[in-house]
Amino acid sequence: MNVSSIVIQARNEYIEDLVEKLKRCDFCDYHFHDASIGKIIVTVEGDGIEEEMKKVKQIEELDHVVCAEMMMAYSEDELDKEREKLQQSDIIPEVLIDDTVSVDDIEYHGDLKKKL
Repeated sequence: MNVSSIVIQARNEYIEDLVEKLKRCDFCDYHFHDASIGKIIVTVEGDGIEEEMKKVKQIEELDHVVCAEMMMAYSEDELDKEREKLQQSDIIPEVLIDDTVSVDDIEYHGDLKKKL
């Protein structure tokens, strides 16, 4: 299952009508709008990116939509793959659990203050 947020741009004078259409449609879920800048936020769901893109096309075809852009996406399959990688990897680096390694021998690269 994929879920993606879509930002819709429309002319300000048509926002309220477009919001009502989006609230009634069955291919997206309305969340928020700002009429002063002509933006509407919705989400679409699908079994894959192809299904989501079909829904974005449906949004783009609505009257008064200037454009509809996918902004953020969540893919359950991709998340599951990454979780599996984490579970199969060593979570704690060997150097941190090896009692024979001196703290003075560990080189830390997380502090950029001294490098800039």
